[in-house]
Amino acid sequence: MIGTSFDVVLAAAQRGDETAFSVLWRDIQPALLRYLWVATGEASAGSRATAVIDTADDVAADTWLDVVRGLRDFKGGEPAFRGWVFTVARHRAVDAGRRAARRPARPVPNEELEWVSTGDDPADAALEADATSRALALIASLPPNQAEVVMLRVVGGLEVAQVAAIIGKRSGAVRVLAHRGLRRLAERLSDRNRASSPGGVG
Repeated sequence: MIGTSFDVVLAAAQRGDETAFSVLWRDIQPALLRYLWVATGEASAGSRATAVIDTADDVAADTWLDVVRGLRDFKGGEPAFRGWVFTVARHRAVDAGRRAARRPARPVPNEELEWVSTGDDPADAALEADATSRALALIASLPPNQAEVVMLRVVGGLEVAQVAAIIGKRSGAVRVLAHRGLRRLAERLSDRNRASSPGGVG
């Protein structure tokens, strides 16, 4: 969260200040991508991730294009801004799902992918990516409505009322979905830990 400087940053971004907009983007983009990895089905695709027509990156890009178009007319504080961005993202994810259903995808073999080296430690980056992928895949294994609520509440950092408005359900239903989703995640993690312990099965 940007915090007390949000209003100043937003006003500058609305005037066209690229640096201010980049602050907004850097603040929300990581959580937005993680939400979209689940919302687009990419988190549960595993080795089939390259077959996903509209990846989380694609949908995020479409989301930010819509945000740029509507930014000057936005009014509200930081929680409202985050809620708006995630609402736009959900609409774009739904559109992506419809497009994917209308046209088949061809999986791309790993050997055809272009690998680009970075300045980061490859081992650290691989471990971090693996941990993130495992966590998102675990959330994606929940029933879709529970997975979406958990992502919006925990990863997106949105309030119950905001999530309710985004997904079109009552606040009480959102609380129930979040509780059930988090409880199921805790049970699955506990099962995994028992299975991987020296005295566990497997």
